[in-house]
Amino acid sequence: MKKLISYLKENKITEVECVISDMTGIARGKIAPVGKFIDEKGMRLPESVLLQTVTGDYVDGDVYDSLLDKADIDFECVPDENAIYMLPWCVEATAQVIHDTYDKMGNPIELSPRNLLKKVLKLYDAKGWKPVVAPEMEFYLTKPNEDPDIPLSPPIGRSGRRESGRQSFSIDAANEYDPLFEDMYDWCEAQGLDIDTLIHEEGTAQMEINFSHGDALSLADQVFVFKRTLREAALKHNVCATFMAKPVTAEPGSSMHIHQSVVDAKSGQNVFTNEDGTMSAKFLSYIGGLQRYIPELLPLMVPNVNSFRRFLPGTSAPVNLEWGDENRTCGLRIPESSPQNRRIENRIAGADANSYLAIAATLLCGYMGMVEDVKPSTPVQGRANENRQGNSLPLTLEEALAVMSESSAVREYLGETFTNGYIAVKQADLENFRRVISSWEREFLLLTV
Repeated sequence: MKKLISYLKENKITEVECVISDMTGIARGKIAPVGKFIDEKGMRLPESVLLQTVTGDYVDGDVYDSLLDKADIDFECVPDENAIYMLPWCVEATAQVIHDTYDKMGNPIELSPRNLLKKVLKLYDAKGWKPVVAPEMEFYLTKPNEDPDIPLSPPIGRSGRRESGRQSFSIDAANEYDPLFEDMYDWCEAQGLDIDTLIHEEGTAQMEINFSHGDALSLADQVFVFKRTLREAALKHNVCATFMAKPVTAEPGSSMHIHQSVVDAKSGQNVFTNEDGTMSAKFLSYIGGLQRYIPELLPLMVPNVNSFRRFLPGTSAPVNLEWGDENRTCGLRIPESSPQNRRIENRIAGADANSYLAIAATLLCGYMGMVEDVKPSTPVQGRANENRQGNSLPLTLEEALAVMSESSAVREYLGETFTNGYIAVKQADLENFRRVISSWEREFLLLTV
């Protein structure tokens, strides 16, 4: 706690938000006065927190009892001194500290998304490898929406007008929201979030923030913190920021593109590249692993009913697992780069995915490909949707959960507890969704059938 206590005192912190990520990516935890936090050196939370759905409900009783102690005992939450973030929007000097979770015997809690990512990273460490990732986060800015039955609309910008049409890469369109983005950049800098480029994406008032490449766990933490930071900056300016995968009808969806490479832990050399600069056998088998195993781990990257609405023919969201150089119609794009920076861009994950789980899933697929020497398909030339080679994806959450449930590889690497728990949470979300009658049904079926 020495480094952490020193930070809190130097920054005159008076309150600490002690947080963990649940399956959805919601920050759950406790707010404590700084003195109490230092005295207790962490917090305790009930195990059931990690089986909450996006609506705050819990999974089916039988599944609940099979995964948790019936007494709903607490687990220990231990602060990570490398995951401290100032909260510049708070009136009092407040820090957010991400915690790791353990049982009373000191074993990592298997249901924890952050622990799952650390588990995958240990596989790489045992091989002498270190993953390097760089997420790209797409999101929409909208007018505040009080009634969920009313479609979202763009917010009013500096000009006093709402954006209309699509303004891909427009500087002026992005500048409409300069006051919001200035706060966002200032707050991210205060928190040490390593964000890079801001661009206007294809959709109306749709933006993208790119993170600089780095350590997988640190970047997962940063994405987790960034989502909350952007929402707070938007609220300050009476705007809503959403990471829903498909928030607006007839507009593009929002993704979490994950650039990934692997370096030798000792030398720092990219294992995707041979000494002569050509692509290595490990690079090809990593791609092969992504192609073979993404369908089995898809719910970790595409986690909600709404997530699958991104997958429409002819859109910028590839519904395939093809790969190709500089080919954005492929689910797996190989950006142009120097040999040392050779990497793969996974374009499948949605912006609504839990950053810990999406990064863990894509890295695990590549790991299995390398250790099993999985051969990839032939790279695609031209539009991938017109040159399908059988690399398809489940197209509904129900289908994806069934594939994940039947995967022996998923259960071997993620464990029975996490696999059953995650599937139960997502099935509960699916059942809650099915109970809701949509505006489309009322509009077209009410008086016609």
